Amino acid sequence: MSRSWNRRRSDRVVIGLLAAVALLVPVGWLWASSLVPDSYSVMGMGHAELGGGPEGGHSAHALGWDGPPPNPGDVAVTELTGPRRGSPDVDVTLVARRETVTLTTGETVEGFALNGSSPGPLIRARQGDLVQVTLVNESVEGGTTLHWHGVDVPNAEDGVAGVTQDAVPPGGRHVYRFLAEDPGTYWYHSHQVSHEQVRGGLYGVLVVDPADVSAHDEVEVVAPVHTYGSLPTVAGATGESRIDVEPGTPVRVRVVNTDDGPLRTQPVGSPYRVLAVDGRDLVDPGPVTDASVQIPAGGRADLGLVTPPDGSAVRVQLGGEAAPSLVLGPRGATAPPAVTVGPPVDLLSYGAPALLGFDPEAADRSFEYSIGRRPGFVDGRPGLHWSINGRLFPDVPMYVVDEGDVVRMTVENHSGELHPMHLHGHHAAVLARNGVPASGSPWWVDTLDVASGDSYEIAFVADNPGIWSDHCHKLPHAAEGLVAHLAYEGVHTPFRIGGAAGNEPE
Repeated sequence: MSRSWNRRRSDRVVIGLLAAVALLVPVGWLWASSLVPDSYSVMGMGHAELGGGPEGGHSAHALGWDGPPPNPGDVAVTELTGPRRGSPDVDVTLVARRETVTLTTGETVEGFALNGSSPGPLIRARQGDLVQVTLVNESVEGGTTLHWHGVDVPNAEDGVAGVTQDAVPPGGRHVYRFLAEDPGTYWYHSHQVSHEQVRGGLYGVLVVDPADVSAHDEVEVVAPVHTYGSLPTVAGATGESRIDVEPGTPVRVRVVNTDDGPLRTQPVGSPYRVLAVDGRDLVDPGPVTDASVQIPAGGRADLGLVTPPDGSAVRVQLGGEAAPSLVLGPRGATAPPAVTVGPPVDLLSYGAPALLGFDPEAADRSFEYSIGRRPGFVDGRPGLHWSINGRLFPDVPMYVVDEGDVVRMTVENHSGELHPMHLHGHHAAVLARNGVPASGSPWWVDTLDVASGDSYEIAFVADNPGIWSDHCHKLPHAAEGLVAHLAYEGVHTPFRIGGAAGNEPE
């Protein structure tokens, strides 16, 4: 009896050990396979998705963390530059420092500054200008860069550490040169440890005026919205900012959302029009009252209004009732009180239809970018992580295209949170949302809010060769692995994530 009981107990122990081994082995394999080396090429991470296009040289992670070797005739991103010769029409030097920043309303915040201020200097160019910006890193530890958000610059000028350049170390400098080809509202910010440096104040606004300066004859207000710690600001000021404008004057308000979450803005006291989104004019925008515009993190919107002829003022709310606002009107004019902002204008049906300039139905590549969340390991860390097409970082897609391809992409979100998705180097047209086709003005975006449960169809022409980030612009999400890349066949990068330069693009 005793020997039989001992044998059964021994059998249970053996079975328990075998079960533990059976569990630990795959868990250990998953943990080990999630580890990311200290230095690697973005060309070697993840997996290639061809979208129905031809097989090419991108085998991505199949060849290891260094990626596939360049083929004869391949182009390095360092060759995809702006004009290397010629005197710039706009020549700016920006000195990046870690310092205590004094806001225009007197509060002080610890963070980063460009030329001693945050936001950094407004850079203004005219369509066709050659822009040259020299970034000098005086004291930003770990290095920094400048990314020209929404500007479809040549790839070498994109400012993504470890992909298009090395981070600029303290004491170093880097020169960006590009043509300002598209008029509109843009901004610039660090793309090195961006979830910390941008939040800390390393950003500024770029405005490109049309070649015909008479095309915009209104008063202009540039309104970058940013939160420093717990201080929400507009153009570096907390609370209410008053701008003197005569009665009956057309005003263009360029709103830039530099924060990590969506911004709802609404003028109160005058109808308004949504003139442009992400630097692209809308066709025949109609008057709006009692509704807001939702601007994704990283996105921009130009609002047009006319100050009331009776001498009263307009309040432009930049968030909820307690958020900063602009008061536009004659000196001393009374502005309406802040209100609960209305529902957002549906840009899918706003304005008048017009041709896109290409046929999305004749797509050469079709991709899926499906955002979810699932348990697993990311670089050895267990948890509930963001996924792309069911996979966790670093096994993320490299969407492969050829120059000239018409590209369609379905972007859908099942993660439980909203994600502002930002594609570098390109603007995409929104074709449909949740199966409902676009019926208004062409809605071109570089940053698109995708709410949980929503699905968007977008399309663009692959006309800007390079290796481009395609990531969530809630920057902590990108740092947590919600980032993929768009790669052109025949293009490679010599830069590495990590490495001697310490490149940390997110």
